[in-house]
Formats: sequence, C-alpha cells, structure tokens
Amino acid sequence: MNKLDETLDDVQNTRFSNIYHDLIKQMVKTTQFNEIEVQSILLVYHKFVLMNGPKAKMMSNAQFHHLFLVLFKIYDLQIIQRILSLITTNAKKDINPIAWVKLFSVFMSNKLEEKIKFTFQIYNATNTGYLNREAVTLGVSKFFMGDDEDEVNELRADMLEVLFKKFDIDRDGAISYEEYAVVVKKNPMLLEFLGQCFPNVDGMTVIAYCTNIMSKIQFAKSDIDEK
Repeated sequence: MNKLDETLDDVQNTRFSNIYHDLIKQMVKTTQFNEIEVQSILLVYHKFVLMNGPKAKMMSNAQFHHLFLVLFKIYDLQIIQRILSLITTNAKKDINPIAWVKLFSVFMSNKLEEKIKFTFQIYNATNTGYLNREAVTLGVSKFFMGDDEDEVNELRADMLEVLFKKFDIDRDGAISYEEYAVVVKKNPMLLEFLGQCFPNVDGMTVIAYCTNIMSKIQFAKSDIDEK
C-alpha cells in the first residue's frame, strides 16, 4: 500500500495497512466508494483511534459526538444518539471501522431511498414502524423557542397539524414509513422534516475534501438520485 498520509510515520502506515487491508477490500465491494476513497475514510478513523492511546482499537463515543457538533454542525443530541445507536451494537457505543465507513456511505449516497430509510429510522426512536403524534410533537417542539409560551405553543400546534396533514395520508393519526417515503419522493426537501440528520452541502464538501472522496466534491442535495 502506498503511503497516503505524510503525517503518519512508516510504522503507523504499516500498522494501518495490516489492520485495515482486508476491510478495505470488503468495503469497496459493499459501498459506492473506490479503494482510495475507502482507504482515506479509514485513515481519518485511524487517526481518531490513535488519539485514544496506543492500545485503543475504536473511535470513542465522545469523539463521535464532537465530530457531529463541530464538523457536521448537527446539534440535536437526541438525533446524534439515534444515529449512533443505528450504526453500533456494542454497549459502550464505541464506533468500529465498519460502522464508520457505512455512515459515510449513507451521508454520501445519491440514492434517495437509502436516505429515506436511514432518516425514518432516526425519527422512529421507538422502533414501532410509524411516527405517532407524540414523536412528531417532540420534533416540532425543537423548532420554536421564545419567551411568549402561549405563542410558542400555538406555533408548535399549528406546525403539528400541518405536518400530519402532509404526511398522514390515510388519516389514521400516525405517519408510517410508506407514507413518509411517498411524500419525500415527491418533495425531497422534506426528507429532514423533524430535524437535521445529514451535514449540509458545505459540510459535505468539507467532509469530502477531508476524506479524499473526490467523486463527491460537487455533492449537493439537489443532485440526489430519486430512482
């Protein structure tokens, strides 16, 4: 493997190659990234791991949260925690390299269906398969803040009704995945209707540069493939 990062010495470069060689091949087959892109994504991951000490093997929960807050500019801690729960299985919620690459694969995907599935899973914290009024109310409550409690509550109530009118197609008082998908496929701008789950366009460009994902430098949400 060629040395990809001059900030790593030869020992660390060799260690990186030994640890991730097989995983790189695997991820090339299961994601949209080419080999250089997977290597670059994992190099960033490897540097996070190195910061945790010589015996560390995974990126920490704290590092993950810091990344979202500072670089991705996603500030909703509940959404960050839901994303973490979706991509991890261990009790500590440390992030393994497979989860790391898959997260970038979803973030960088041009497939709207994949983004719809991921976002609905984030919003559906109870894993019921639908969003009830309580779940939507929780999301809406974060959109309106102010000193006038009555006005804020009125705005929240109005928004709640607007969203259910838009998404609850069968009027049963709940938004199913199928209903959500139908609406978002018609209007992709409604993908994150209960809170930001993906870095914005500027953030995606920075991420693409940082991880050397050259095929995604021009990424924009308007470029999402709706097929």
